[in-house]
Amino acid sequence: MNDKIMPPGDKRIRPITTPQTQKPQAPEKSKENSFQKILDKTVQGERVQFSKHAQERLDKRSIDLTEKELDRLDDAVDKVAEKGSKESLVVMGDNAYVVSVKNRVVITAMDGSNLKDNVFTNIDSAIILD
Repeated sequence: MNDKIMPPGDKRIRPITTPQTQKPQAPEKSKENSFQKILDKTVQGERVQFSKHAQERLDKRSIDLTEKELDRLDDAVDKVAEKGSKESLVVMGDNAYVVSVKNRVVITAMDGSNLKDNVFTNIDSAIILD
């Protein structure tokens, strides 16, 4: 029982209650929206790049790539990427290229005369094209 006298029209202050709200949930990770899927779409179809070292080797060894050869090199990198390769040796005609598959960067390039008696290290795959 309350013995206090309250003036007419007095509204008592009551504690504010907050309605029960659910915690915001992170959106479900779907295969369509996953970071890896977006990254794959971004990288897919992108032309391989050449490192400064590879550019120097191409110039020094007079290796000129045609648009068709660049397309074949891109396709080769796509194929080894599907197999999970990280560093690959791509042999195309008389030339060879060591490629960082993940970054899609040609690390170095060799012509036929530099292929003989050469040891390739730090590669986990090789692809030989006609």
